[in-house]
Amino acid sequence: MIILRSLASAFLMYSRIPFPKVEWREENRRYALCFFPLIGAVIGGLLLAWNISCGLLGIGNAVRAAVSVLLPVIITGGIHIDGFCDTVDAVSSYADRSKRLEIMKDPHIGSFAVISLCSVFLLQFALFCEIKDPDGMFIIAVGYIFSRSLSGTAAVTFRSTKKEGSLQSFVKPAHRKITVGVLIAITALCGAAMMFTDLISGAVVWFSGIITFLLYGLYSYRVFGGITGDTEGWFLQITETVIPAVLYITKLVQLL
Repeated sequence: MIILRSLASAFLMYSRIPFPKVEWREENRRYALCFFPLIGAVIGGLLLAWNISCGLLGIGNAVRAAVSVLLPVIITGGIHIDGFCDTVDAVSSYADRSKRLEIMKDPHIGSFAVISLCSVFLLQFALFCEIKDPDGMFIIAVGYIFSRSLSGTAAVTFRSTKKEGSLQSFVKPAHRKITVGVLIAITALCGAAMMFTDLISGAVVWFSGIITFLLYGLYSYRVFGGITGDTEGWFLQITETVIPAVLYITKLVQLL
C-alpha cells in the first residue's frame, strides 16, 4: 500500500492527472520520487499518440508542433515552468546569493523570466516543426522520462539550500538507496531505448542529458549554494529543450 500511496503522491504533486487523494504523511512519500519518471512516460505516450494522429488526420505541421510543446504544460499544470521563471528572475538579478534566494520566493514574475520562457517555447516549437520522423519523436518522448529520472536523482543526491519546502517534503522521507537505484536504472534504460532506436542520435542525446545534469549541479552550487524546488523546474525545462535541440543538430550533421 505504501507503494501505491507513493505513486499517488507523485502524480498528485507533479501532474494534473486525476488520482485518488492520499493523506499528506511522510510514509506516503517514501518512494514518490521513484514514480516521478512515470509522469514523463504519460507525457511521452501522449506526444507519440498526438503525432501519429496528426499524420493520420492530416493536421498541419504548425498545429502539431504547438500542441507538442503545450502537452507537458497541460499534464503538469505548469509547476516546473513556475520554477524555471523563478530561477531565471533570480539569476538575472546578478544579486548576491541570499538575495537570489529571496527573489525565488517572490510569487511575481519578472520581465527576464517572460523573455526566457517565450524564447524556450519558440525554440521548442521550431524544433518540433523540424523533427517529424518517428525515430526522432520516440527519442524525444523517452526524453521526458529521462529528464525526470535525472531531476529525481539530483533531488536526492545534490545538496539542497533549504531545509524545508516542497522539494524537501519529498526528499526527506525518501528511501535514498532504493530511490537512487531505481532512478539510475531508469536513466540507463532510457539511454538503451534511445540508442536502440537510433544508435548515434540516441547516444549523443543521452550523453548530452548527462552533461546537462552535471553542469546543473555545478552551476546551482556556485550560484545558489545548492538546489531548490525552483531550480529543479528550471533544470527540467532546460533539459527538455536540450534534448530536441541536440537531436536536431545531430541529424543535420549526419546528413552532411
